[in-house]
Amino acid sequence: MLYVPKTGNHTTAERIRSHIESAGHTCELRDAAEFQSPAEVAKLVSRNSPFEGALAIHLFRAGRLLLDIQVPFGVIFGGTDINEDVKVEQKRVVMEQVLLKARFAVAFTDKLKEEAELFLLSQSSKICVQPQGIQTEVSEKLCWAEFLRSSGVSSEHVDELRVFLLVCGLRRVKDPLYLVEVFSEWHCENPLNVLVIIGPKLLHSSNKRSGCTASVIKRKIQLDPVLTDEVEAVVKRTAGVFLAQERSQQELHAAMKRCFAVVNSSVSEGMSAAILEAMDLGIPVLARDIPGNAAVVQHELTGLLYSSPQEFVDQSQRLLSDHELRERVVRNGKLYVEEHHSLKQERETYQRLVDSLH
Repeated sequence: MLYVPKTGNHTTAERIRSHIESAGHTCELRDAAEFQSPAEVAKLVSRNSPFEGALAIHLFRAGRLLLDIQVPFGVIFGGTDINEDVKVEQKRVVMEQVLLKARFAVAFTDKLKEEAELFLLSQSSKICVQPQGIQTEVSEKLCWAEFLRSSGVSSEHVDELRVFLLVCGLRRVKDPLYLVEVFSEWHCENPLNVLVIIGPKLLHSSNKRSGCTASVIKRKIQLDPVLTDEVEAVVKRTAGVFLAQERSQQELHAAMKRCFAVVNSSVSEGMSAAILEAMDLGIPVLARDIPGNAAVVQHELTGLLYSSPQEFVDQSQRLLSDHELRERVVRNGKLYVEEHHSLKQERETYQRLVDSLH
């Protein structure tokens, strides 16, 4: 198994694999970046006779690699494929071919399905909507004070700090520097407000082979070394903004549980697991107003949306001063996840879809 650990795509792929294997199948997880062409994947599948089907996350980067295989397959929209790649004609044509050949396609939201139907020649009946299932697990080993110290936050009043946690990989689509300047100005007015950016910046991989009857091919997220250097340099010279080392999923959930609010500043999202995990943990969410976020965050009901850095500060100040607002978005956010992001429903959907590949 070759994969990128501690990323949203990896978490999603592992969760779906668990659903598939709980139905009695064996599933091998492979990284799309391991393959240079559809022919390589076709050769892999033909060499391993137990393969009965395939499943790709991301219509272009992973889906295109399945065009030559001789077993049925399904695809899961990643977000940037429908939000960004579809604007490039060469990619759009390839994605139409993938969708035409796929047995089924999965969109995380109704909006994503509508966008796919608008920009791609597809049979609507082939695309089903299945929101991501959410499950959080909080590590008891995380020391909050040590976490902050290791991130560069020095304060004698740790419990008084209002920590805004920006959970994102250091990729341009996540726009990690979007709020840095305005947040630093706000921090200078009130030093108790700090922004901590946390997420993977390096690629790691391990390899393990096993026989399988179903395969999830997951795209590899190319983290940007130039952007990483830029973020590290900006953070070093910017007051009130810090960069934390990546943590395990359980430790990340523990940090989210202790922060004042979880922040999203992405340019594009399919469905942000970090937003939904924050809701499940009872932490308010401040999310950039883009279609993927607006599909899960209802402004002033399940979270707060902002369209500019200054509006982020304005909404954050409301969250600080209006306790009724905070309690409302926390309560409704948790209810929303429980009602619409059931792990049980997600498991049943993928088991049914994989059965349809036989």
